[in-house]
Amino acid sequence: MARRLKILLKKHSGRDATGKVVVRHQGGRNKRQYRVIDFKRDKFNIIGKVSAIEYDPNRSADVALIHYSDGDKRYILRPLGLNVGDKVVSSEDADMKPGNSLPLKNIPIGQVIHNIELSHGRGGQIARSAGDQAFVMAREGELVHVKMPSTEIRKIKASNYATIGQVGNVGWKDRILGSAGASRHAGIRPNVRGVAMNPDSHPHGGGEGRSGIGLKHPKTYSGRHALGKTRSPKKYSNKYIVKKKKTKNK
Repeated sequence: MARRLKILLKKHSGRDATGKVVVRHQGGRNKRQYRVIDFKRDKFNIIGKVSAIEYDPNRSADVALIHYSDGDKRYILRPLGLNVGDKVVSSEDADMKPGNSLPLKNIPIGQVIHNIELSHGRGGQIARSAGDQAFVMAREGELVHVKMPSTEIRKIKASNYATIGQVGNVGWKDRILGSAGASRHAGIRPNVRGVAMNPDSHPHGGGEGRSGIGLKHPKTYSGRHALGKTRSPKKYSNKYIVKKKKTKNK
């Protein structure tokens, strides 16, 4: 039985199973079909042909519909340079062409990659947004140094798969919405500043005139601290970080 490529995406509008709003500023978006993306690229040594390039409302990148020689059809992320009629394959000895998937150990140093696995067989988890790209920097035994889109350099197992090329639709980050309705159609409801509210609704609220938050620590609407470090200093995966990502000077 052929797998379904599109599934109706249910609306939750930021509510949990009891109907309570647990994530604010969500709701009202258009109906969507979810495209099932093949992040695992586990059709090994089977050649596929790009039959169509499609817009995906659920992600920033475009997707490519692949027709495989065994009759199977799957969606993959469309990298730059992949067009209708091109062929792709997932193999240990595949060519260095956009859309082909290989183990990191077989990808040359300096090659641009995306859709990178962190755990073998789990599927790509890194560099999947429009315009994202990572680079193979070096090899160290059974590990490969990969420069992430965030500029962080991380060690990843050489047996993990990655896809050649940069994710397409690079201009997505420069788009201009142009109207409030564009956000509402995407399911994004308005966000009001805390200092514009009354003190019952937000810790930043109240005061006469345009009063800021003063000497208070910035807080969320529920009173939790809004700024500061979010990464656990004892995270087990920190040992795989060769170089931390660049941060803006404060």
